[in-house]
Amino acid sequence: MEILAFGVQSDEKPLIEKAFEGLHEVRCLDVFLNRDTALIAAGHEIISTSVNADLSAPVLQTLAAGGTQMIAQRSTGFNNIDLEVAERLALRVARVSYYSPYSVAEFAWTLAMAVNRRIVRAAGRTRDFDFRLDGLLGRDMRGRTVGVLGTGKIGEAFTRIAHGFGMKLLGWDVVENPACVGLGMEYVEKERLFAEADLISLHVPLLTATQHIIDEGALKAMKDDAILVNSSRGGLIDTAALVTELRAGRFLGVGLDVYEAEAGLFFLDKSLEGIDDDTLARLVTFPNVVVTSHQAYYTEDAVGQIIDATVKNVTDYLAGRTSENVLVPRS
Repeated sequence: MEILAFGVQSDEKPLIEKAFEGLHEVRCLDVFLNRDTALIAAGHEIISTSVNADLSAPVLQTLAAGGTQMIAQRSTGFNNIDLEVAERLALRVARVSYYSPYSVAEFAWTLAMAVNRRIVRAAGRTRDFDFRLDGLLGRDMRGRTVGVLGTGKIGEAFTRIAHGFGMKLLGWDVVENPACVGLGMEYVEKERLFAEADLISLHVPLLTATQHIIDEGALKAMKDDAILVNSSRGGLIDTAALVTELRAGRFLGVGLDVYEAEAGLFFLDKSLEGIDDDTLARLVTFPNVVVTSHQAYYTEDAVGQIIDATVKNVTDYLAGRTSENVLVPRS
């Protein structure tokens, strides 16, 4: 059986091929699954997709009509999948329910420190042999307050690093994490967290209840010199409202690894094209903003775990087994 994998990065390809070696043939494509590419899957019972795949109703219908019966998504998030339609079409859908939380937590801190210490600006200057320190003034993290929205596995890992810095810990979640409480975290209402935190990092999933959890009101409630980091999902932040606040000169820094309209942009080379997303184009011009392309998870450890879980999802499907990774069991 040949498994078709969409949206495979060049670093991923040899890892995927090795993981499936001796089990099944796998064909890796660098194109992402969407309405234009779904026809490529015709004749493939099993496909694998990336987090930026379009698995809306029209795409799922095309896949089902072409004979696809199982979708193995190589990510934890699944807000790109219409699960109701998948169930109606009798498509089995599985995801990766767990991979290294340290990959994302460490990257979130990388973004926080990059904007705090003006690393991008400093590196650009030194390439031009400009060694001035003007405009590069940062601040110590020790003794300052961090606000963590979402204290699951990744939020906990982020909190442990913050504890190592010697920060005051504020948290918000629907359920308290005893490990975070043990580190000294105080769980508070979002409004207090926004008002008091010097650094705010987002680690909640994108759900209807969390869509634009950072909206105009939340942004205005934050300190003028706060740092905001999002390494979770782009839709957590109202980006247009964020741009408005940045234009008003607010925030010490903003670090974004995700963007709410990233589909069709992130993971692709757009350097020789103009983009028609005026919000993103404006966002990247601010000197206190660092935008990266959804790479927080992208470590050897995490990617290896994601691929291993994907192989297991395929093997379980063929053996008629289910697991915690299955979002839609095939009826």
